[in-house]
Amino acid sequence: MARGLFASINPYNGHLMLTLDRPSLTPRHNAGFTLLEVLVALVIVGTALGACLRAVGSLAGNNEAMREITLATWSAENRFAHIRIDAEWPAIGTNIFDCSQGDIHLICTEQVSALPNPNFRRVEVSVGNTRGAARRIVKLIQVVPHVF
Repeated sequence: MARGLFASINPYNGHLMLTLDRPSLTPRHNAGFTLLEVLVALVIVGTALGACLRAVGSLAGNNEAMREITLATWSAENRFAHIRIDAEWPAIGTNIFDCSQGDIHLICTEQVSALPNPNFRRVEVSVGNTRGAARRIVKLIQVVPHVF
């Protein structure tokens, strides 16, 4: 690039301008990023990845809980199906029995109570896990008719 004194006319006011270098038709830009820009970008990407990992971990935990709830519901519904299929007239009182499903160990508590109409009984099946008997996963209630 030739260096020297160049004259040009300012298009806005018509005055003569003297410059040491030929004016560039395209503005010069520095190539690349500064260290500060790179560090800010890394912090943003790191924060986003951390949030994604936390969300994936939460989904995995929710998946296991939903599986346990589904299997516990099936256990309670199985008991009601046995009552219907066998035309069973359940005795009033409490009955505790194992109702495990697959690799999940579950305990069912069945409470049968009388209703004002002697031809019906209220059956409540609560399902908990063996890790903590006081922890109830699901509770289903059904009214059972006396079949003659």
